[in-house]
Amino acid sequence: MEEQERLLVERARTDPAAFSTLYRMYVDRIYNYTYQRTGSHADAEDLTARTFLKALVHLKTFVFRGVPFSAWLYRIAHNAVVNWYRDQHRHRVVSLDALIVSTRESDRLEDWTAARQDQRALLGALRKLPQERQELLILKFSEGLTNAEIGQVMGRTEGAIKSLYHRTLLELREQLRESGTE
Repeated sequence: MEEQERLLVERARTDPAAFSTLYRMYVDRIYNYTYQRTGSHADAEDLTARTFLKALVHLKTFVFRGVPFSAWLYRIAHNAVVNWYRDQHRHRVVSLDALIVSTRESDRLEDWTAARQDQRALLGALRKLPQERQELLILKFSEGLTNAEIGQVMGRTEGAIKSLYHRTLLELREQLRESGTE
């Protein structure tokens, strides 16, 4: 797969149809990532378009160095989101609904209500995390990336990502304990 991707990227440098194939391969993942970061469908669509436009313009500068093409796209998307927030001059609102395991339907209203309260508490705790930790959780759970891939996207080693992930889970547990949810 890695070799096929490399050949496709090489072709895409001169063949728009090959870039179209790359676009179709990654557009949903990049859209989902930008949506999770912004919480807005319209903004996610705009940022996804900006990401692929920048990738197209700079494709000639992309060099394979053991990093998947998708990591390069995520890095472009990350920078687009950061710039978007800077331009917006507003607080970040992140949709982390995809990280919440949906509850099964219950015949008992009390069970359903308790489950919804737990979900709200978890979402609240997630939104209190620093931006970097929210991004880590989005890439891990929503995008399904490995620690190595997350490290490539975030510009860190795999070991640093493991450590950050462990600290993030501990912080979430503590926030939930403090709120009486755990």
